[in-house]
Amino acid sequence: MSSAASPSIAIIGDRFMLPSVFAERITALCGGVDIRMLEQPWPDEPMEHGYAGSKLDGLKEFMGDPDELADFIGTAPLLVTHLAPISRAMLQRLPSLKFVAVSRGGPVNVDMQAARDHGVLVVNTPGRNASAVAEFTIGAMLAETRLIRSGHESLRGGEWRGDLYRADRTGRELGEMTVGIVGYGAIGTRVVKLLKPFGCKILVTDPYVQLSAQDRNDGVEHVALADLLARADVISLHARVTAETAGFIDREAMARIKQGAILINTARGPLVDYQALYEALSSQRLAGAMLDTFAVEPVPPDWPLLQLPNVTLTPHIAGASVRTVTFAADQAAEEVRRYLAGEPPLNPC
Repeated sequence: MSSAASPSIAIIGDRFMLPSVFAERITALCGGVDIRMLEQPWPDEPMEHGYAGSKLDGLKEFMGDPDELADFIGTAPLLVTHLAPISRAMLQRLPSLKFVAVSRGGPVNVDMQAARDHGVLVVNTPGRNASAVAEFTIGAMLAETRLIRSGHESLRGGEWRGDLYRADRTGRELGEMTVGIVGYGAIGTRVVKLLKPFGCKILVTDPYVQLSAQDRNDGVEHVALADLLARADVISLHARVTAETAGFIDREAMARIKQGAILINTARGPLVDYQALYEALSSQRLAGAMLDTFAVEPVPPDWPLLQLPNVTLTPHIAGASVRTVTFAADQAAEEVRRYLAGEPPLNPC
């Protein structure tokens, strides 16, 4: 196929989802295609976060100037991207665009109603980082329950915390604990699977999904949120941000949480009321917390939670792994192949 006859594909990647990896996978599946690439500076430079107020209505977590990106996309009928915004105004400037593959679990950087109005097919890559986030979540649980963070920080500060061996201060093993999983999607189900060998009691709350037969047979319990909060020693959040879940871990929820429990959030920052969390950690209602996501990112340097000794904070890296990149690129490439071949998409949005 000559380049003149080749379908034109615009790829907008970044320094995590490398455009070259997209191009490599697409070329391997589709052969001679006309590809042009643009690399955005994320994560070395922050993206926009619509959860804290966005200049583009309805878009969450995106990067780039819409006018500049529209100029780059031009007449290409296909776009593969990670963070580029696709707004209604951009679509009005891009009449040739018919297909957008977003290498994310949800197309939060696309105005989906506008895409439908303009007849643009949008596909995504669900579960792209489920394995990475699930592994990270287990690591977060261990860091808190086995005092890994506490020991590390004290030793770096020149203090040998021999007292962490005392029976009244040392950590607990997951095998003797009850772990509550809030959200039973692609990540939540993997966390459940990884937890089973530890021998802990596992509770799941999700009003929209039933447990698998295997999990039921293995003793996993499906319970109401209030029951999970009251019983779990470790609570791990894996829900999406919706009108129902935004800020639902609030003061009322904190009051129901078992005394001395640990909260893990590797999902989305807006799930948590941070003032309520600060109060629960300060009062020792919660023994500890591990947070990878925040309502505002980056977090301000004077954020009160940064000053607490019983919280671990990481810069939204749970989903960051080499496998996430290659897995998402393979999914996106297959969607491109199917579109060019006239086959139905695997993951339409």
